[in-house]
Amino acid sequence: MEPLQHRTEELSSTVKHGKEGRNPFKPTGAFIGASWFALLAGMVGYCTGLWNASIQLNEKGYYFTILLFGLFAVISVQKSVRDRAEGLMVSELYYGLSWFATIAAMVLLTIGLWNADITLSEKGFYAMAFCLSMFSAIAVQKNTRDAKMFEDKEL
Repeated sequence: MEPLQHRTEELSSTVKHGKEGRNPFKPTGAFIGASWFALLAGMVGYCTGLWNASIQLNEKGYYFTILLFGLFAVISVQKSVRDRAEGLMVSELYYGLSWFATIAAMVLLTIGLWNADITLSEKGFYAMAFCLSMFSAIAVQKNTRDAKMFEDKEL
């Protein structure tokens, strides 16, 4: 596979820039802002729900740890997949472990919520806030990496 940087240079030379001279493949400020907002909304919502929940402190710790573990895992998956697509070396072990950790976080949250003694609406709230956080963490990582790539090229 050819590294993304070379493909981006080829695309940049063949694609015309917009009126402002902006590269159409560079993430927009609006998308970057929306991704960060979604990440913060998901995390703050999830943590606020935990803070106000009438569950034991050890259960709150479990759910908070699952959130942190899941966020780290999806960022690792995004980085591994992107590195491979760009032709960078990613060991099979790290690639597999990052996918395993992502799936494990989802399964652990599902098992925890399934067995939790909370209302169905609370379970749904935690599941949706978790999913929003996981998805937006991937988008934030992608935007950060894309913006850095274009920043380095413009220097």
